[in-house]
Amino acid sequence: MSKSAASLATSKDEVIEYSNFASAITGEGDWMLAGFPLPDGGFWQYREPDAVVIVQDGFLRVAAVPYSRGHDKIQFLDNAKHMYFSTRTFQCPDGGTISFAIDLAATVVDGKPGDLYDAFVSFNVLDFSTGAALDFFVGNDTIATVYGKLPFPGVPIIDPAHGPRHFCLFEENRNASTLGELHHFEIVYESANDRVTFLCDGKQIRQYANVPFKLGPCTLALGLMSEKDIALGKGSVSCHGQGAVGKWGNIKITTRAA
Repeated sequence: MSKSAASLATSKDEVIEYSNFASAITGEGDWMLAGFPLPDGGFWQYREPDAVVIVQDGFLRVAAVPYSRGHDKIQFLDNAKHMYFSTRTFQCPDGGTISFAIDLAATVVDGKPGDLYDAFVSFNVLDFSTGAALDFFVGNDTIATVYGKLPFPGVPIIDPAHGPRHFCLFEENRNASTLGELHHFEIVYESANDRVTFLCDGKQIRQYANVPFKLGPCTLALGLMSEKDIALGKGSVSCHGQGAVGKWGNIKITTRAA
């Protein structure tokens, strides 16, 4: 069974603390506004123009109430409303282990009751070399783990030895949080065992074996998001006056060699 990042700590581990969020305001440093290139050569940036951004006491807090931005044709551009990418990537040692840990709190305002995917706060571990996505989605009362392999722009098309070429597995833990409650989340990837483990507040809540990819260099993302299908003939339906407030901090990446 996988262990949490705290219990993995040994003299052989490398621990990177990555909670300098000043660049969310200054534009230079460890974090940048996220986005992707458009088919027409443009660039789509995940930025809510009226977002309020505060960096204080080691945490980043962002409020986007209400959501206002959407994309009528490309789903993954419609999903994230305001998001930051890490400016560096983090690599698992060959045959070793890497753990991503964070403290996160979510407050959703005027969201649809019982519908996590109407609005939520995210922590994403994204590998743009394989399309791997390992995430936590957090709402007022529900926490979801996300385990996927997605067709991000530029990701090579590779047929895996087993399972679908692209997939995304969402699994929800309902009544697992309260409005604005701070949780400690961890995602642990074991290269030698092809295994991913998700932990919340020190307890394992999900584990997947037979992972059909070797995790490459990972970009971290902090997001205010929705996840509503673009409606045929109508376009984006992801903004209806709801919004979210996210709080992120105490980010640590721990690697252990084989």
